[in-house]
Amino acid sequence: MTAIRLVFIAIVMTLTSACSQEPLEWSGTDIGGMLPELKFSLQSENAIPVSEKDFSGKYNILFFGYTYCPDICPTTLARLKSALSKLDAAEQQRINILFVSVDPKRDAPEQLKAYTDAFGSEFIGLTGDMDALQTLTKRYRVAFGYGKPDETGAYEVSHSSAAFVFDADGKARLLLRDDLSSDMIAKDLNQLLKS
Repeated sequence: MTAIRLVFIAIVMTLTSACSQEPLEWSGTDIGGMLPELKFSLQSENAIPVSEKDFSGKYNILFFGYTYCPDICPTTLARLKSALSKLDAAEQQRINILFVSVDPKRDAPEQLKAYTDAFGSEFIGLTGDMDALQTLTKRYRVAFGYGKPDETGAYEVSHSSAAFVFDADGKARLLLRDDLSSDMIAKDLNQLLKS
């Protein structure tokens, strides 16, 4: 068999295997190409202005909530923490969880920091004024609203229960619904980090 023929066979086999690759299967929803890249102008839990550029080069999980949330937020953040714990240490270092408070009236930077610190160093609290928050939530097609205050002034905030995953280039990749287990999320994140 001539060298040219061997090279030709190798090229054909490579092309054939590339064409027959199965698409990746996700537990979350593949939103690649459906939503715009990560972009925001907010204030961090350290009371400094930040943008998406401060988090570039890492995979970022964006979740909207508030620190006084009685159920969805602590449950979701605990599930994300559990999912991260199932990844190896090097993979964990490649991920940030950006917790955006949509309750800036009560969630001052120090309140946010105390809240996210309880979950781990990869959790970063962000917030902003109402214009900045509405711009960001509209960008990703989520809504939030405020309930009527009770006699003590306490109120609930309605917000999305899903989290958005962006890759290291800031491109939207996955939507993690609240019905996913930590195992499912960990599998998706592991697969995404290796894709």
